Amino acid sequence: MGGLRAKKVTDRTRERIIDATLAVVVGALTLGVAAADPDTTALDVVLLAVACAALARYRTAPRAVLAVATAAGTAHVLHAHPGPLAALPVLGAVHTAARAGHRGLAAGAGAVFLAGCVATGPGTHAVLERTALLTGWFLCAVVTGLADRNWQAYLRQTEQRALEAERTREEAALRRAGEERLRIARELHDSLTHSISIVKLQAGVAVHLARKRGDEVPAPLLAIQEASGEAMRELRATLEVLRTDEPSGTPALLVERARAAGLAAALTVTGRERPLRAPVDRAAYRIVQEALTNAARHAGPAQVSVHLAYHDDRLTVRVEDDGLADPDRPPVPGTGLTGMRERVMALGGTLEAAPRPGGGFRVHAELPLGGAEAGAPDDRDPAPAEVPR
Repeated sequence: MGGLRAKKVTDRTRERIIDATLAVVVGALTLGVAAADPDTTALDVVLLAVACAALARYRTAPRAVLAVATAAGTAHVLHAHPGPLAALPVLGAVHTAARAGHRGLAAGAGAVFLAGCVATGPGTHAVLERTALLTGWFLCAVVTGLADRNWQAYLRQTEQRALEAERTREEAALRRAGEERLRIARELHDSLTHSISIVKLQAGVAVHLARKRGDEVPAPLLAIQEASGEAMRELRATLEVLRTDEPSGTPALLVERARAAGLAAALTVTGRERPLRAPVDRAAYRIVQEALTNAARHAGPAQVSVHLAYHDDRLTVRVEDDGLADPDRPPVPGTGLTGMRERVMALGGTLEAAPRPGGGFRVHAELPLGGAEAGAPDDRDPAPAEVPR
């Protein structure tokens, strides 16, 4: 977001420098020619300077520039009877006005200036030649301005079509990714779920028969029963993630669920809470979900605080616990932390996930709320939510 704003400021500064350079170049040409004429007065210099200086604002106020340049240029022609080069400021104003779409005003301003040229010496052959020459120049200025306007419109349409094609490709890719997730979910359900269910069922039957006969249940059999049950639960969670990529609640609901499960968790929200873009909302949900899951699994009997801070340009997500994490023994990033980091980086944000100096663990994420200029948002879910770090 900040990078995009800085780029816009730089572009505006560059445009102003270019516009000022144009006014200086035209002024140097016209004033240089006028200075070589001994009949040039201070009034002529002022009129030319005003006409040339107005060109520096042609991007923001083309009609005002056209009016000022035409009035000053025509007054100069009527007062000093200069050569054709004195028409440069008015030509530039006519071209930029036609480029901005004001072709009628541009043609009218050109006609006013030409009328002033004719009025300086009507009936003379030299004046007629000069007026015919300037007429051709003004027609070229109007035509090139309109051609430039049409070219810019064509470029904008081409860019829009390219953006639309890119958006369509992204939507098609997301749709194919969703279809692939569903296919994988069906394959896992049809193959692994059946096999693990059989293992769990057989282990359960063996344990039941052993207890019914009064025999001691072998430890490996109990381990098989427990492992198969855990595998079924993990597989169901994986299938649920594959079948849907949308969060099924809010961070507040996640904190409520964590408290209901016995985790001492509290939620704090600061700033103006408001709806977020889907990728940002999903990322915040997954970060809180992953952090609470890790705290429940690794922090031990700890206090967990979840803090959401809404700023003008970003959302801050911070989850801290005072559990068993030791700064001297940082955890090896697993699938959960890696997926969390990929999700934040895809949005152009930053993530810090590490033990706190005084013990415990902290997850701190900064998620930009603007468009994805700094980084393209990724609507995919990079990793399953509930995995150990």
